[in-house]
Amino acid sequence: MSKRMGLPVTLKMRHDAHYVEQLASFSGAAIGRMVPVDKIRPNPDQPRKFLGDLRDLTESIKEKGVLEPLLVRFLPRDDCYYIISGERRYHASRAAGLREVPCIEKIADDAETLELALIENLQRKDLTPFEEADGLQRLAEQFEYTHEDIAKKIAKARSSVTETMSLRVIPEPLRKMCIDAGIVTKSLLLQVARQPNERKMQEAIHRIAQAGLTRDEARRERQDEQGAGPRPQPFIFNFRPENEAFRLRIQFRKSNVSRTELIDSLRNLIEMLEQDEKSSGKGAANPAVA
Repeated sequence: MSKRMGLPVTLKMRHDAHYVEQLASFSGAAIGRMVPVDKIRPNPDQPRKFLGDLRDLTESIKEKGVLEPLLVRFLPRDDCYYIISGERRYHASRAAGLREVPCIEKIADDAETLELALIENLQRKDLTPFEEADGLQRLAEQFEYTHEDIAKKIAKARSSVTETMSLRVIPEPLRKMCIDAGIVTKSLLLQVARQPNERKMQEAIHRIAQAGLTRDEARRERQDEQGAGPRPQPFIFNFRPENEAFRLRIQFRKSNVSRTELIDSLRNLIEMLEQDEKSSGKGAANPAVA
């Protein structure tokens, strides 16, 4: 018969409501429990500024419950639990009508709570590049971490940390301009951040948005501009229908194109496609046409 492990020799069995807490304090382990929703408070230091659409998560919680416990910290002075991580699950649980949710209670001071909240959120995939950059900066400033320290904490390459933090040079008004223009990937935002000044950043945002540039195209434009100086930009017409079934882009050699010239160009394109269709006798456009 295998030897069974009992309680630590310094402890005796007790029917005490606080015994679990006392036992956990010896191991430092977090404690799992169900906590009433009205005893939980959102984290004021939450790195994520926008919670996003919670409808799918709310429906999932209604059907299956909360599958991943929230990480919380109890503050006796407020007689409530503050969320370290899991704020989207908390709000979705409230929307789903739950009265209590599974939580892991972590004993931590203010500094450790902030560090845990930042690191846990930074390891997730749903932060925007700007939210991630601001979170990394808080780690660097409040805990005096180097880029190498942060990289180890969040299990990412140091170069990735450095690149992400460089996005903070983009001023808040230009950040909003990027988001409104749909420029939200880190690779494209880096091309904006690497511009020499705010005016150039704004010009880059307009070019990327108007022309629908990829990261490589935006990088080439930036490198060409640095090497050759200012040059006239070609006129680009972009069109995408509401159902987004296709995307049309026409680029002209000159910078200024009138509405009449644009209409004539579109008519010429239609005539060319119709001629190709008659010649081939097929009902689809030639896929080789660019």
